[in-house]
Amino acid sequence: MDDVSGLRERKKEATRAALSWAAIRLTVERGLNAVKVEDIAEAVGVSPRTFNNYFSSKAEAIAFRYLERSLRVAADLREGPPGEPLWEAITRAALRQLEPGPEVRQMPPQEPADWVAGLRVMLAEPVLQAEMLRAGKTAEKELAAAIADRTGTDPVSDLYPRLAAASVMAANGVAIELFVQGGTEEPMEVLLPRALDMLAAGLPNP
Repeated sequence: MDDVSGLRERKKEATRAALSWAAIRLTVERGLNAVKVEDIAEAVGVSPRTFNNYFSSKAEAIAFRYLERSLRVAADLREGPPGEPLWEAITRAALRQLEPGPEVRQMPPQEPADWVAGLRVMLAEPVLQAEMLRAGKTAEKELAAAIADRTGTDPVSDLYPRLAAASVMAANGVAIELFVQGGTEEPMEVLLPRALDMLAAGLPNP
């Protein structure tokens, strides 16, 4: 890929990420039904047509952030030191996906309590739940392949990489639910590694 093509792709990725974050931020603030595609596009400084070039719906735009972060876990796992113990590598990669991207720093959320309350309402939307499930299965498949690479197993025929990937995605989902539903005051940076530690203790390497 030449420099021009690489720059173009990076701009597309940045626009996609910014649209996804704007969709989340506005939906948390107003509710899904009160947000229009035009509102999301305006927040990023693009046209509604540009939004439609990236996403088919508001729900898909919201779920993309979850998908992108989850896929990054698999990518980081592949890029980590070969000799790093598997569950240490998984935890490191999972924690990295919690770091805010530049689009988040440019558009900070509202007060933490209001933000979490808005997230709770947003994540209860059935149409978004369906998109999140689809995104999760896509990411789970990639994570299983990355785990298979590190463990010398086959993601198609072996149980371990698929079970490990499904467990990691489940741990992430449970941590998110506990955080958003107000069952604890601990942040995701504490909940997620704790959940993965529990998995590592009961799911040893093959």
